[in-house]
Amino acid sequence: MRRLNGKVAIITGASTGLGPVMGSLFVAEGARVLLAARREELVREAAQAAGSGAIAMRADVTDEDDVAAMVARAVDEFGHVDILCNNAAAPGRDRWIWEQTLDNWNATIAVDVTAAMLCTREVLNRSMLQRRSGVILNFSSTVGYTGMVRKTHYVTAKASLRAFTKAVALEVGPHGIRCNCIVPGVIDTDLWRNWMQRTADEQGVDVATVRQRTLKGVPLQDISSPRDVANLALFLASDESRTITGQSIPVDAGGYMQG
Repeated sequence: MRRLNGKVAIITGASTGLGPVMGSLFVAEGARVLLAARREELVREAAQAAGSGAIAMRADVTDEDDVAAMVARAVDEFGHVDILCNNAAAPGRDRWIWEQTLDNWNATIAVDVTAAMLCTREVLNRSMLQRRSGVILNFSSTVGYTGMVRKTHYVTAKASLRAFTKAVALEVGPHGIRCNCIVPGVIDTDLWRNWMQRTADEQGVDVATVRQRTLKGVPLQDISSPRDVANLALFLASDESRTITGQSIPVDAGGYMQG
């Protein structure tokens, strides 16, 4: 039995990395999916790869009008929205705090936090509150627990998403809506590989050394694939997790253990 039969999902940040993988998995599990991102050509390719249950749309999720149009398109095409994946993210530029710029700070917060608020507000008003059902998934990072040098902007944004998740879960729970936060550690994507190469070049070492240092203290000595993270998203989006809400759940090979 397909776990998302009859469900409708919106996935933001769906042009590269985790987004297209979630899109394909959700479609395979029976959902109809709107994939949204700023890079139109890439998100169209992702929708085509996901199959006939997916459509693509260019949207800047920091723009209120774009967000309204995105949710309206999903409702027009599919009738309602059951699942929102606030997956859009921006790492910003690496800067020591004494070098931090307001533009870098604000741009990161806008994509990583404010966009989640805008998308959440819109799907609630357009579909979920009226239907008294729905699932909202936010995507944080374990650096929001541990910190990371030259990433004050990104760390602050990702930590904020966990608090946002709790507050939203409290507000929407009485309406039959759940909100959870997925907290990946390292994900094996182009973004991660580019960061490793850049760090290796800065430190004058090879990429293997950077990887070894990164995995020091990680019990499973591994990093997550996009599919690993997408599998958790699938579980949390499905009715199998119907009594789980307000939680932030790491998927990081044991690198950060809660409790």
